Amino acid sequence: MACPDRFTMMTLQLCVTLFGLLVLGLADDVKLKPKPATKPVRLFTDDDLKKYDGSEEGQPIYMAIKGVVFDVTMGKEFYGKGAPYNVLVGKDSTRAVAKMSLDPADLTSDITGLSEEQIQSLEGVFEGTYKKKYPIVGYTTMRILNQDGSPNDDFKPEDQPHFDTKDEF
Repeated sequence: MACPDRFTMMTLQLCVTLFGLLVLGLADDVKLKPKPATKPVRLFTDDDLKKYDGSEEGQPIYMAIKGVVFDVTMGKEFYGKGAPYNVLVGKDSTRAVAKMSLDPADLTSDITGLSEEQIQSLEGVFEGTYKKKYPIVGYTTMRILNQDGSPNDDFKPEDQPHFDTKDEF
């Protein structure tokens, strides 16, 4: 068997190095992009959402902001049982996110009386963190329905982030 010449060896080393860099680059891309929801988007009542509060091992962890339910399981070290932000999960914590608060009184979807600065903070965190980092798995009934249970005419599935009209509730 003939020994490869120096040019062939350098070419082979370069190819292996480039392949390694490509694989590492792809691995980083995979880590940064949220995985798409594997189940259809669904509608959550308050009681449904409570089941995903991080207290049950192996169960996904869900958190709602502005009526959008995110799967925050990949942030288990922040949102899991006993974690610093666990109080935010299993419910719509819009007000708490807007105020950057963990006060139990702020663990609600109600944004009445928030300042313009708090509303802007909410939008920034909603768009810049949650929508970019965590998959959307559904919506709360508050976002879809009026308080009397009638459909919210302002809700348009096609305008919602990560929502495909062929998905089911």
